[in-house]
Amino acid sequence: MIWLFLSLSCWVWAETIYYYCDENGVYHFTDLPTSSKYKPFLVFRYHKYDPKKLDRLIKVYSKHYRLDPALVKAVIKVESNFEPEAESSKGAQGLMQITPITQKELDLDTPFDPASNIEAGIRYLKSLLNRFSSIELALAAYNAGPGNVKRYGGIPPFKETKEYVKKVLKIYQELKR
Repeated sequence: MIWLFLSLSCWVWAETIYYYCDENGVYHFTDLPTSSKYKPFLVFRYHKYDPKKLDRLIKVYSKHYRLDPALVKAVIKVESNFEPEAESSKGAQGLMQITPITQKELDLDTPFDPASNIEAGIRYLKSLLNRFSSIELALAAYNAGPGNVKRYGGIPPFKETKEYVKKVLKIYQELKR
């Protein structure tokens, strides 16, 4: 087990499982390799970030892009539940669950870095709000892609997208109170 201290508000726990295949085809696994025969098989990571630090990042970038921080928090809550290392089955990554294609469009090189992910996600959400002039449509585009919102002339008829928009708006209203 390895503990890495990054700052006063963040710590990282990482553990690697190593393996090697011997001459008889038998696989050996360990967390403490005893020779150079062992190669990394699986890395477990757990990050814990100070919620106050995340809140500051949200406020700073929201102010910069003129976006309501409560809306950003609602998106993050639904997208990743404030887990910086979150990764979806579709490959979306980080707090704001940005897909690799969108990461390239946004020049986001470090999707698991909270500051980079929040900045890029807010910038993307702001561009969607500018494009669609409606929170509901911008959220639908954030979830299903702007092409689908345009194609369907509104919120796409996808159950996931409809539920996503409702969840984010509900949390957004709660946070505004």
